[in-house]
Amino acid sequence: MRKKTEWAEAWQIAAVYVGTVIGAGFATGREIIEFFTRYGTAGTIGVAVSGALFTWGGARLMVMARRLGAASYDELNRYLFGKRLSPLVTFVMTCMVAGVTAVMIAGAGAVFEEQLGWPRQAGIALTLGAALTVMLLDRKGLFGVNVFVVPMMVLFSVTILLKMATAGHLCRPGATAADYSLKAMMAPFSYAAFNLAMAQAVLVPVAREAANERVVKRGAVLGGLLLTGLLLLNHTVLLSFPHHAGDEIPMAQVVRTFFAVLYWFYVVVIYGEIFTSVIGGLFGLERQARAWWPGGGKPLGVLLVLLFAAVSPFRYGELLSMVYPLFGYISICLLWLLWRRRMPKR
Repeated sequence: MRKKTEWAEAWQIAAVYVGTVIGAGFATGREIIEFFTRYGTAGTIGVAVSGALFTWGGARLMVMARRLGAASYDELNRYLFGKRLSPLVTFVMTCMVAGVTAVMIAGAGAVFEEQLGWPRQAGIALTLGAALTVMLLDRKGLFGVNVFVVPMMVLFSVTILLKMATAGHLCRPGATAADYSLKAMMAPFSYAAFNLAMAQAVLVPVAREAANERVVKRGAVLGGLLLTGLLLLNHTVLLSFPHHAGDEIPMAQVVRTFFAVLYWFYVVVIYGEIFTSVIGGLFGLERQARAWWPGGGKPLGVLLVLLFAAVSPFRYGELLSMVYPLFGYISICLLWLLWRRRMPKR
């Protein structure tokens, strides 16, 4: 019974890990095109490299945080960067998590506007209101939403790949050109580093509250493997689909072309993945805010929602192109320090 309980919690941790990383850019296809698919078959190698970094880096980050007893990413930063640099790094990390969460919220608006024909403001308001409701449930809400949404994303990714394969459109000869430039070689490192830095806000408190270190390791490794599989599945699909350059949500266009029967359900899945990242970002920021202002309580969550409402005038594609590449390269420093610093003793 204890072993089953541990594996159940490990799966919950894995789902939170995957759900935090798979946000607007990943689930809609824009992020995968930006970092992998645009480089052709060289991007496939990049997927493997990123997957290995997600598995190793996620496990090392979470175990390190647990052994330190870190309740927030600020405490982990003190160990990684030192007391002098950690305040600046934490400030940058906070801006990073806030910026990415803003991208996710704008992505939710894009789903409502592009796929449903609804006003962007309605999508943003609905997303922020639902996220606040889940946040009030704390850890249970975070786990519950991710455990529900992540399996749907896996199922649909596999289904679309099989559908394209049976239709004879998978990995066409004209879609296999490779780009082995320096930018292509750096892409998987910047992508993994950026997403680990963003997920740090959620993974650190989750690791501390887990039952034991074994559960943390299992959850991190399982999450890394799931991310690798999803990256490979979606990269292969987008590599085989020629009409995605001008779309803000290219994966939805793939589904509309090859699997129209379930198109609207897939839009719901895309929105669900965006929603999990919004929750993850708000959850991490609220936990960090509680560490700074212990008496803040629930009003901090309300304040965060009001602040993120300011992203509504911007377009999702513009935010993605500005925020993601820059933060990816900044986060490489975190990835390097995870490798360099010694693991604390138990």
